[in-house]
Amino acid sequence: MGLLKLESLAETPLQTDPFDYVVVEHFLDDGAKDQILGGFPNMPNPGSFPLSEVEVGPGLQALFDALDGPEFRALIERKFGMDLAGKPTMFTVRGRCDARDGRIHTDSKKKLITVLLYLNEEWQEEGGRLRLLRGGEDLNAVAAEVSPAFGSLLVFRRSERSFHGHETYVGPRKVIQMNWVVSDKVAAWEQLRHRISATAKRLRGGRTARAA
Repeated sequence: MGLLKLESLAETPLQTDPFDYVVVEHFLDDGAKDQILGGFPNMPNPGSFPLSEVEVGPGLQALFDALDGPEFRALIERKFGMDLAGKPTMFTVRGRCDARDGRIHTDSKKKLITVLLYLNEEWQEEGGRLRLLRGGEDLNAVAAEVSPAFGSLLVFRRSERSFHGHETYVGPRKVIQMNWVVSDKVAAWEQLRHRISATAKRLRGGRTARAA
């Protein structure tokens, strides 16, 4: 068995209210848990960091490779009814939340599909649970809520209605984000922007961020 439980994703129906998304719990092989978490970088600062700015172990790198592989892409194409051939991907990693995280947003128009895969051993906190929302003003207008426990997968099509956010949580919260974006130029710019931001975060120990 591979790292990804692709059959679970294939069998989970696409939700279309209030926007297109799919949530799969236990998407990762439990037998690879220690290997994946052992490869997660030490991230004392909040915010999103591109892979070029962090050191990951082989277990986590294998996970990135699987997500960036043709089988996962083909399944997402079928699930969302879209052609992603030739569309570039980009990855960022987050290891910690602070009080400024969780603000409601839809993601950039330059993103086509957002994939969030959570890597926390367990989650008992009320805060930090990602909420898919029916509008952009009320964090309690919840259509679905995703626990950031290990192996929880959320994939959604970015749109003007893809509002999401979470209640305040301060502390460790591990998640990897993958996006298919509209062009190589956008991918290069976003990676450069994240590198500059990552450097600034390290220097000042903080930043302004949104939610994942």
